[in-house]
Formats: sequence, C-alpha cells, structure tokens
Amino acid sequence: MGGPLALLAALWALGAAGDAVLRIGAFNIRSFGDSKVSDPACSGIIAQILAGYDITLVQEVRDSDLSAVSVLMELINRYGGQGPTWAQVLERCLDPGLGQCLRSVSRHEYSFVSSEPLGQDQYKETYLFVYRKDAVSVVDTYQYPDPEDAFSREPFVVKFSAPGSAAEELVLIPLHAAPHQAVAEIDALYDVYLDVIDKWGTDDMLFLGDFNADCSYVQAQDWPAIRLRSSEVFKWLILDSADTTVGNSDCAYDRIVVCGARLRSSLKPQSAAVHDFQEEFGLYQAQKNMAAQGLFPFPFLVWLARAHNYLALCLQQSGIPPARDGKLKDFILLWERRHSTVTSLRSRRVPPTSL
Repeated sequence: MGGPLALLAALWALGAAGDAVLRIGAFNIRSFGDSKVSDPACSGIIAQILAGYDITLVQEVRDSDLSAVSVLMELINRYGGQGPTWAQVLERCLDPGLGQCLRSVSRHEYSFVSSEPLGQDQYKETYLFVYRKDAVSVVDTYQYPDPEDAFSREPFVVKFSAPGSAAEELVLIPLHAAPHQAVAEIDALYDVYLDVIDKWGTDDMLFLGDFNADCSYVQAQDWPAIRLRSSEVFKWLILDSADTTVGNSDCAYDRIVVCGARLRSSLKPQSAAVHDFQEEFGLYQAQKNMAAQGLFPFPFLVWLARAHNYLALCLQQSGIPPARDGKLKDFILLWERRHSTVTSLRSRRVPPTSL
C-alpha cells in the first residue's frame, strides 16, 4: 500500500559489466484513472517517474477503457527538440492558468501491455506494464488461470526480451495482494512459479508489486508457511526492515523477489531500493518552508512540486545529484523572492531528459 510518490525500484541495474542496464520498478499509484490523469500536476509527476525506468509495473489502475492510460502514454512520449529554458519551466509549470505544461518527458518511445480488469466483485483493477521499446519487447503474455481461486487479482504474466542485457529474457509476475489475504496470496505465487516453468520452460522470473507483506497483514510467525519465502530458490530483494510507504506507517508492503540462475547472477549488487520521490527531490521541506511563511496557497505548492520533480530529473540526467544541486535550492528561493531573478535565468536551458 505504497504512497503515490513511493516507487519500488529493484533489478533496475540488471546486468554485468558491458551489458545493457535494465531499470525495473513497481509503482502503486492508488486508483489511477481519469481523475488523476486530468490533474496536470499529478499526471506530469507520474509520467516523469515512469520515464525513468525501462519497465514499470503500475498497480491500482482503475481505467476499464484505458483512456487514462492512453493520455499517460501520450504524456510520456510527446517530446521534441531541446529542453525549455529555466524561465520557460517556471512560466509553464508554476502558473495554474496555463494548464498542462512540460507535455513530454522522454526522448525514448514507450509502450504498454495490460491485463483485463481483475477482481472478485465490482471493484476491479488492471495490471499495467509500461516499457521502453528500444530496451525491451514483449515476447508473450498470459493470465494465470488461478484454479484454486487463491488471488483477488490473479497475476498477469509477461515475458520480456531484453537484448544486450545479461538476462536476455525474463518473466515478470505482478501481485497486488488483498491485505487480509496477503499470506495466502504470497504463498500461492509458488504455484504461479511452477505454472510458468511448465508453460514456458524458464525459471528466470521476477515477482513484484504491493504484496502487503508486513505489519498486521503478514507477521513474523506467518513467514515459515509461505513457500515463496521458505524456499531457497527465491531471493527477496527488499528487506523486511524497509519502509515502502510514504505515510506515517513503517511497513515493507511492497516487494520484489527474484529466481532463476541467470537472473540472480545478473542482478547488480545493492541495486534494489525503495525510492521516495518526495524525499529525493526535496519536496517535503520546500513545501513546509513555503507553507510556514504563508507565501503560496496549496494549489501553487502542487504546481511547484511538479516543476521541481521535472528539474530534478533533468539535473539527474546531467549527472548532478538532485539533493546536492544548488540550482534546485535557487529554484525554490526564486519563487520565495517573488520572481526576483527570472531575468537571469532566461538564457539557461534545461537539459533534455533522455532516460
């Protein structure tokens, strides 16, 4: 049950020296649909984050006709020319009257593959994989038949080809577990593992998603009965001590589990991580500082958050750690000083993102 700006990123440095690096993430966006994509601040941040990965599992997609997904893909893919000037970023992103800004975030082309809406009652969700077309391609997919009716949202299994990477091919198996059925659903992933081997003859698999695998839903005494955990075949990449939420709770709900000799050996050590984008881009303190000073109303903070995320990604692409970059601090101070230095930024360009 991760928050909207917490993304589980593991195996995203997949490859040995000389091999292509694959960045793979799992993102629970919490009821992604028309309302979120119609909010330019929200959809912009989501698009920017997804453009940083080669494959991302998106969960809690509530979009039966995929209209919101289509808009999101357009946002990710609509990019051309040089990056805007710093002043243009400010003008486009921080004036709520200008509507959508920074309409594209990537120079690579992205596509998607998705399941049908899944669920045991009227509430249904879709598993969505967003992937970079020049890095990976979809080889095959199938919907796990769930003969024991073990899952609330049975896994939608996707085999990807990754030319140039050490893995070459890998199977991704998503799970957004129902909280109070988490123990049984995580255990049932072992049956999915056996089914994939029987169907495709490979054990190079990655299980990922919001397993709700901690706190009151999965407790210490539950782990021995979970085959996906007790078997040495599987390696859990996110520690039980991790916090994959962005609220007040401290729970390792979201997980990534890997198996298969080739896939395990090609994992870059220490590459599994939980990324809190609000923390990484310094949004918490910036918003607190401005709110405390009464400088901007809440809607403005949302616009600032969006532009701040974009700038951080651009700087990151230039090899500058966002948390250490003085330009981001200057950017915040600029608006605290009521546009006092816009003129000096006119000629400086934001590096184009090339994730």
